[in-house]
Amino acid sequence: MSLLTGSANAVKYTLFGFNLIFLITGIILIAVGAGVGAVYTGYELFLAGKFFSIPTFLIVIGAFIIVISFFGCWGALKENYCLVLSFSIMLAIIFILELAAGISGYVLRNDASDLIRKSLTTSMADYKSLQQNPTTTLWDDVQRDFDCCGVSSYKDWSKTLGETNLPMSCCSIPVGTVGTFNCTTAVSSADARHSNGCLDGFSDYIAAHAVSLGAAGVVIAILQFFGVIFACFIAREIKIRNGITGFI
Repeated sequence: MSLLTGSANAVKYTLFGFNLIFLITGIILIAVGAGVGAVYTGYELFLAGKFFSIPTFLIVIGAFIIVISFFGCWGALKENYCLVLSFSIMLAIIFILELAAGISGYVLRNDASDLIRKSLTTSMADYKSLQQNPTTTLWDDVQRDFDCCGVSSYKDWSKTLGETNLPMSCCSIPVGTVGTFNCTTAVSSADARHSNGCLDGFSDYIAAHAVSLGAAGVVIAILQFFGVIFACFIAREIKIRNGITGFI
């Protein structure tokens, strides 16, 4: 028989409903973290370790939420003070961690350009035009995917490949070309040689995914804040009706 009546009983079932939502949010966090982590993994040579820490952090938080949601559901239905109190404490900790992850995502967005500029500039020295290696492959992929060349412009390649040579990925072979085609600084057609540097387009792409991490963390943290309030209220009502003193 339920010990709670009136508004407290209504809040109990509301808390139970919130726990089902929390279960879904845990799955969403895991999906967002895994999705963004997969995108970053493709460019890991150009990204600092902090780009991978936040997606991993969200995956761990999502898994933790799924586990503690069962505490909340069972504690709310059984009106168990210890379970509900434990759930409220764990949820408060999760709220703080998610808020921290969300803020970190937005901070990472602002730092993305500087971090990526440094890694791109450093990695250019490892580009080998006649030898395949992970850096060469990734540079070619980025320049083709983002229609760009170099960090700020094609002139950045002069220190690595000489004054005139450019990677073939800096150019799009014009339609109707017969025989051979060389990608050099002498190629003047904007349609043939990529005119923009890779920093802006690539860093914007990476920063956009950092924003999605931040948004997921902040929005779900706000939702769980109300869960903490409900859980604390239910724990208090159960404690009063059972005559429990102290925390246990």
